[in-house]
Amino acid sequence: MADFRTPLAKARGLGSAKTGVNHFIAQRVSALALVILVPLFVWSIASLPGADYASAYAFVASPYGAILTLLTLTATLYHMRLGLQVVIEDYIRKPVSRALLLSANTLITAGLWIAALYAVLAIAS
Repeated sequence: MADFRTPLAKARGLGSAKTGVNHFIAQRVSALALVILVPLFVWSIASLPGADYASAYAFVASPYGAILTLLTLTATLYHMRLGLQVVIEDYIRKPVSRALLLSANTLITAGLWIAALYAVLAIAS
């Protein structure tokens, strides 16, 4: 069987991590979800009866608005995390820095999602 690795990859001993396809599919699925959710969310906000705080609050307080907001934010944050993970893995060479940045990426994204979940549930209840 032919070895298609570059001489540099052979010297470094790097090969496939066997996770590229799953990551690729996850990013495409989240992008597809965003193609559907973002226009629906924008249309829902744009069609509110008034352009004031009370109508936006009432929208998020409604079951439809709360679910749509959480789905849109979940897909957005997940897609953001996947994209930033690729950037970190591709451009950060030091293993410790890479590990710290990947951990920070996951923790910050999870923190933002928890904050959004808390805010929407606080408004909806």
